[in-house]
Amino acid sequence: MRPPPIRKSLGQHFLTDPRILARIADAVALGPDETVVEIGPGRGSLTNALLARAARVVAIEIDRKLVELLREKYAHEPRLTIVEADVLDVNLGEVAGGEYALAGNVPYYITTPILFKALQPPRALRSVLLVQREVAARMSAEPGADDYGALSVNVQAIARVEMLFRIPAGAFTPPPRVESAVVRVTPRADPVVKAGEEEPFRTFVQAAFALRRKQMRRVVRTVAPRSAEDAERSLVASGIDPDARPETLSAAQFYALGRALELWG
Repeated sequence: MRPPPIRKSLGQHFLTDPRILARIADAVALGPDETVVEIGPGRGSLTNALLARAARVVAIEIDRKLVELLREKYAHEPRLTIVEADVLDVNLGEVAGGEYALAGNVPYYITTPILFKALQPPRALRSVLLVQREVAARMSAEPGADDYGALSVNVQAIARVEMLFRIPAGAFTPPPRVESAVVRVTPRADPVVKAGEEEPFRTFVQAAFALRRKQMRRVVRTVAPRSAEDAERSLVASGIDPDARPETLSAAQFYALGRALELWG
């Protein structure tokens, strides 16, 4: 079966360089008895590399034509399960049937929703994702850095992020208009945010960064909202300088402030 036409509406950019594909698969650090869920297998290039390292691969693909191609290509491979679905509608732990790792070339236009989907319990043991380089930089940025923002805080509150390596646009067919990078996301053994608090924490952080150039005393009064006295008291109790700005606060500081403001827990 010939590969179907590339669908730009689905953000399809296929990576075919075997050396880069091998590096991505190696970064997942799969054991011979592990299951890996692959997001967007496309034509199966990364799938091949994952099958060479894992006990089982579950590939989630939304494009029906590509699903047909994959089912024909891997008709005699019992270790591969192909799921035709939008990954945002899939319970990853359920399709994996237990503990799993996650890998994939993530469509850039829905990177953030997919990332937070991957961080919902039951979380992957580790996730290795090919994303837009700017997104990778934001995910891994430290407080005070130019790239640091709400995405940085919300991801780092529950996971450790490593930017592994960059991939030039010319390595893809068709080439995207942006550079790409591979990141590894590993859930923290000591997450800053407790189970059930992720959503209000995320909402609070996003609202604070909408005022990223304002001092925290103003941010709290606007976002919480609180009186000037209560805002000052909560900031001091959290060990935060009222003159500080959101872009300088760590995930732990945001969490402590939210607790002091009784936004959750």
